[in-house]
Amino acid sequence: FFFFFPPAVAEVKLRDDQYTLDHMRAFGMYNYLHLDSWYQDNVYYVDQLGRVMNLSVTLDTALQKPREVFRLPTDLTAYDNRLCASIHFSSSTWVTLSDGTGRLYLIKSGKRGNSASEKWEIVFNEELGSPFIIAHSVSVVKSDMHSVAVLLLRVEKDELDTKGSGFHITLEWVTIAEISKEGDHRYEIFKRRVLQGKSVPHYAAIEPSGDGLMIVSYKPFKFMQDEDEKLEENDNAKATNEKKDPLYYWQQTADDVTITVHIPQDITKDDIKVRFAPDNICVTLKDQPPLMEGKLYSSVDHESCTWIIRENKSLEISLIKKNEGLQWPELIVGDTRGEFIMDSSQCSEITESLMHLTSEVMNPNPEKENPPCNAQELEECDAFLEDSASLCRFDGDTLKVTHVINLGSNQYLFSVVVDPREMPCFCLRHDVDALLWQPHSDQPENMWEHIATFNALGYVQASKQDKKFMACAPDYSYAALCECLRRVFIYRQPTPLSTVLYNRKEGRQVGQVAKQLVATLEANDPILGFQATSERLFVLTTKTLFLIKVNSGN
Repeated sequence: FFFFFPPAVAEVKLRDDQYTLDHMRAFGMYNYLHLDSWYQDNVYYVDQLGRVMNLSVTLDTALQKPREVFRLPTDLTAYDNRLCASIHFSSSTWVTLSDGTGRLYLIKSGKRGNSASEKWEIVFNEELGSPFIIAHSVSVVKSDMHSVAVLLLRVEKDELDTKGSGFHITLEWVTIAEISKEGDHRYEIFKRRVLQGKSVPHYAAIEPSGDGLMIVSYKPFKFMQDEDEKLEENDNAKATNEKKDPLYYWQQTADDVTITVHIPQDITKDDIKVRFAPDNICVTLKDQPPLMEGKLYSSVDHESCTWIIRENKSLEISLIKKNEGLQWPELIVGDTRGEFIMDSSQCSEITESLMHLTSEVMNPNPEKENPPCNAQELEECDAFLEDSASLCRFDGDTLKVTHVINLGSNQYLFSVVVDPREMPCFCLRHDVDALLWQPHSDQPENMWEHIATFNALGYVQASKQDKKFMACAPDYSYAALCECLRRVFIYRQPTPLSTVLYNRKEGRQVGQVAKQLVATLEANDPILGFQATSERLFVLTTKTLFLIKVNSGN
């Protein structure tokens, strides 16, 4: 099915001053079609007249034309530097909306998807600075107080960045709360916080409770503080960064360990107490707290250990190792106040022991050794644009990072809402497959749950050089991707076969087969929006909305 509509989608093309990769990711690859996850098969888009248009699919035989549910009060054509309008559905009755000029609307919509009960009413609208798009929003009720938390994404000029792109990314976390004043209920901004980073996040979402934030990005984000907090943090950083001389120096041979400690001029032999134990050492000067104390890395022959005072007022302690030949990586377990000094003979021994790992030629002895990893064996589609991304969780109260996970080579693919009451899921490439992860902010022991696998999708999508959007069904029955023009690829999950099929090469019966479908759209306009539901794919071009039936209903 497809719908043709005369007022085209309100596409905003990149300007000449929006030339970076981050501008392209944030705005050039923006998905103009918005899926309302609270209601099945319900999509929205904004047209050039500033109308929010809705298409609800109830029965295949009774497809209605897109209908207007709201009209933006601003004349969008009057703004030269605007971004695309953006929508996010915070709950089953609340919507956040941006017109792309820097104005945020909070809308009470009533129950959507039904023209009888749906009535969009503005309860808050305010200019919030430079233009932004809405990345995410949640509706929260705590102690009978209702609030909506919104995440606003901006790409801003950075005058201090002379070596990079000249821009930075900000995520502004705005909380709008219902305030009661003298019997008058109104919504006002309750809190504004800003995070800053150097790359557009792949994924950014507020937790359902409104207490935290999760971000997947190539470069890290951090909260920007007030001036007072900055000064305090700088003072702390200075105190930490001041270079302190080591408290002691130590060396080792295969048989013993020698420790050298500098002591004050007025200290005599009688002021020093050194206590040796098989696994511990304690050094005190006069009646002061212990200068050195703790568990040794390995056992010593404590009866043979000695100490003397050298002429240069340094205390020298000799420990005899019980396990001869064992190299100690540290002296006292967990103590970082000392510095290990390695002599030249030890350096040459270590170098010699590592020589076999390096070579001038690719494989010096192919008969004897396995060939080293050859990057030339990797296919072009296996190369990632970025080294590695990380997943960070920020606490809303302390504004500090509580969890950091380095995703390594697990390339981020897409996000999808499986349950609108939970955070959006994100899909990562794991070797050739694609794995879907559901964040659970309220379960510290199981904060990221693996909920689905799409076999070979990681490999297949990598070969699609022209891909623009990826998605999957909320019931995981299929995954799909579209190119910039016309073509849509659908990858179904494996299903049992009704007939017997044998794999001749391996001589075994095949029980399940996964099917791939390719749809070619009858349109020459670029694809601007792409959304998947359990039964259908919605594909939006400038003037046409296509519906592709993928699964038949129960």
